[in-house]
Amino acid sequence: MPKVSEAYKEEKIRNLVQAAKKVFIKKGYVQTSMQDIMDEAGISRGAMYRYFNNLEHVFLEVLREDDQKDVAFFEVSNDEQIWPQIQRWLEMQQQVIENINQSLLQAKAEFFLTSQQHKDDFSYVSQRYDEITEAIEEVLMLGEQKKEFQLQQSPERISRYMISFLNGLMLDTFQLGMKQTKVQEQLSILCFTLEKLLYKE
Repeated sequence: MPKVSEAYKEEKIRNLVQAAKKVFIKKGYVQTSMQDIMDEAGISRGAMYRYFNNLEHVFLEVLREDDQKDVAFFEVSNDEQIWPQIQRWLEMQQQVIENINQSLLQAKAEFFLTSQQHKDDFSYVSQRYDEITEAIEEVLMLGEQKKEFQLQQSPERISRYMISFLNGLMLDTFQLGMKQTKVQEQLSILCFTLEKLLYKE
């Protein structure tokens, strides 16, 4: 049997993760099976299990890929203005929330909040929370070093405030709908308060 190159394996895993993401968005976590993902990807059981042990393993890879997009968004160069970058990220979050039924939120909620069998994966929940908050902290500290910001609270407090606000708004919107949660108005208030936290009057 010919040896499979690392590049081929990585490409195959990326394709499987994309197929799995489509299924999780459509069906959530609880209603998804490995067979659903195989059907979406058009591969055999043997090929699927060559790369993933079980549904949990697949979902964690989907999460990792999704999370890296947020982390990468905060990798700014020294000559870039940071506040416009934060505003663009918040606009991206608004798009996600406004298209909440085409997001992974249902699957994430089912995986982390309603299923007792995934307690061992809470270490990853903690890790992913730390990664995104640390990415925001670093960009806030960079803004302070560049004299763009005069932070009124610690970078850690501001980053956790941002994530908690957005997570709460996402969950509320998923449960209640955009009409009730008034997403755009809420995010305008978030931007307003962030400016107060980042700049000295």
